[in-house]
Amino acid sequence: MLRCVVLDDEPLAREVLNGYLNRLDGISSVRQFANARDALLYLENHEADILFLDIEMPGMNGLDFLKTLTNPPVTVFTTAYRNYAFEGFELGVIDFLLKPIAYPRFLQAIEKIQDFLSLKDQNTRIENEPSQPLPESIFVKSGVQRIKLNFDDVTHIQGLKDYAIIHTATGRIVIKGSIKAMHEIFPASRFIRVHKSFIAAIARISRIDRNRLMINGNPIPVGRNYKEAVEKALFDR
Repeated sequence: MLRCVVLDDEPLAREVLNGYLNRLDGISSVRQFANARDALLYLENHEADILFLDIEMPGMNGLDFLKTLTNPPVTVFTTAYRNYAFEGFELGVIDFLLKPIAYPRFLQAIEKIQDFLSLKDQNTRIENEPSQPLPESIFVKSGVQRIKLNFDDVTHIQGLKDYAIIHTATGRIVIKGSIKAMHEIFPASRFIRVHKSFIAAIARISRIDRNRLMINGNPIPVGRNYKEAVEKALFDR
């Protein structure tokens, strides 16, 4: 059962998210706040699983609010401004919903959150030593199972706090470990760091724009400091 907090200064935006959340099973509570001060006071004294966070608010904005939290819930940015997505990913948000938020897109975010929360509890870890990766695959341990993960199946990797979400053609695997550790394990001949929080499989990149690339229809941000290396990897092969 998930405990949710909605922080947004717009009453209609709070009403929409509250209505969406109340349509779902598995939601135990929804607390709504119109300002950062009240939400911060609540989160200092109560636990929450998910935070839906607006960015443009009077007083403390959503970016500064998230930075003040020592142990933030899994966070989704909700905003009318597309350009905040990159800053959000650098702060470890799991998703970015653009207003007005359509219900099917909201459900995609909820599915991503539920996958992350359930998979991280499995304590999955990579068994191979970073200095000795296998040429075509690695093994991950989940409970008593050992699963072979082929590099060819991996599309991209997202760093989220102390975890890495490995996206494959058929699903996701959540690994305890930083995006930096993943960068050391996955071979540089196949994977490239494209952002502070993202690694992409070079062969899976279908298009690159000025500040993002596409993999299987999913937009992946390209950080300013990584753009030159990304273009070199794609066009100098």
